[in-house]
Amino acid sequence: MAVDANVAACVTRQNVSDTRAKHAFKVVSEYSPAGDQPRAIAELAAGIERGDRFQTLLGITGSGKSATIAWTIERVQRPTLILAPNKSLAAQLAQEMREFFPENRVEYFVSYYDYYQPEAYIPSSDTYIEKDSSINDEIDRLRHSATAALLTRRDVIVVASVSCIYGMGNPEEYKGHLLELHQGVDYDQQSILRRLVDLQYERNDTALGRGNFRVRGDTIELQPAYESTVTRIEMFGDTVDRITVIDPVTGETLSTPT
Repeated sequence: MAVDANVAACVTRQNVSDTRAKHAFKVVSEYSPAGDQPRAIAELAAGIERGDRFQTLLGITGSGKSATIAWTIERVQRPTLILAPNKSLAAQLAQEMREFFPENRVEYFVSYYDYYQPEAYIPSSDTYIEKDSSINDEIDRLRHSATAALLTRRDVIVVASVSCIYGMGNPEEYKGHLLELHQGVDYDQQSILRRLVDLQYERNDTALGRGNFRVRGDTIELQPAYESTVTRIEMFGDTVDRITVIDPVTGETLSTPT
């Protein structure tokens, strides 16, 4: 599958490798492991460190199992893939993990098809049915968000359906499509714009959407394919003066990437 280049565009104020090393998994909860949970967490973590391929957690159901897995992730400090049998359960698990890990990245990765009709032929009626499909734009964005998170951080939990077994391209290709900017460093504005075009972004000075950018004087604004927010790059001459994340509707500053 060809790489959708604009998913990999990343605007940051510091080196990607520094960002990946900075964050650690941290469970935020009013509860602590209780009963048999401490032993289960210790044994699961030990099995992961030994390289055991399979482990089964028994005797815990519902939110207790989710909490046990969350504390295990915190213990081992490794990027984690959680597989669910369907989209609905995956969404539920993703929400639970977001509540446990508000300071880390929890991503949702499922099939982006709302509807898919494969190509078919019915001999009895000599009927040919063309392939048809409908893609959910928000789920597509969330898939891109998961990919971008894995490229730029280690504190990532991806909750997915079986859709994740299908390849999206070579990870090295994605890494080759990063746009990395540092505040206070000199960049030629035209070079930045050409790079955005190379990454398959389209210029739209009227209305921003996913995969679009616009230029207003010394300010560049873009909306990555994996975000619902807009990144604003303010330049002073050829120097990146400030990078902010803003609300696309209100223009309110939401954060300053670090």
